[in-house]
Amino acid sequence: MNSESEWDFITAEDYERIASLHEPLAQAVRRLIHATVHAGADTDTIEQARMTIDRVSQALEDTPAQRPRILRHADTGRPVVWANPAVGRHNPIAPSMTVHQDPDGRCWSEFTLGPVYEGPPGMVHGGICALLMDQILGEAATNKLTEAKFTGTITLRYLRGTPLGPLRAQAWVERIDGHKTYARGSLSDAEGTTVEAEGVFIMPAWARGTTG
Repeated sequence: MNSESEWDFITAEDYERIASLHEPLAQAVRRLIHATVHAGADTDTIEQARMTIDRVSQALEDTPAQRPRILRHADTGRPVVWANPAVGRHNPIAPSMTVHQDPDGRCWSEFTLGPVYEGPPGMVHGGICALLMDQILGEAATNKLTEAKFTGTITLRYLRGTPLGPLRAQAWVERIDGHKTYARGSLSDAEGTTVEAEGVFIMPAWARGTTG
């Protein structure tokens, strides 16, 4: 996130047009990742798949997109984070995590994590839990990314293993102290909370109108 003067805006129409082209590609690659992790095919099938994937990858690499200016959604003011590994609509490693915000500012998301995100057998990798909590805490602290604040610290308490399957992440702002915002949140399954988290998010000097 940079100075506000560096942002361009994208209309809702253009945003959906671009997303409708690239999101199905990300979904297809996400399916491929899952199939790769669990491939039980014979040697010939795997080799044929590899060559096909190489050809498709080469075709996409031959026409790379120019790196766009930093974009905000014209209607919501939210930054366009196509490649974000938690919520990026163009990123095949991102889980299908859509963040919602209640009128009181609390942010939440319900999603399902499969074996691609596995650490211990049947459980979500702890680093993936940290990624998801960083994202949801940040969403709450920054009013869904519309305010310039960056992660300062995050503290996680792993209460028990987080099982693969349907999950819910939520976060809310606990207090604001000057340029620091303190947020708390949790990750849970149907049986209750698996991870508790708290974070401090800091507004940079340029957003405060200061130089230090």
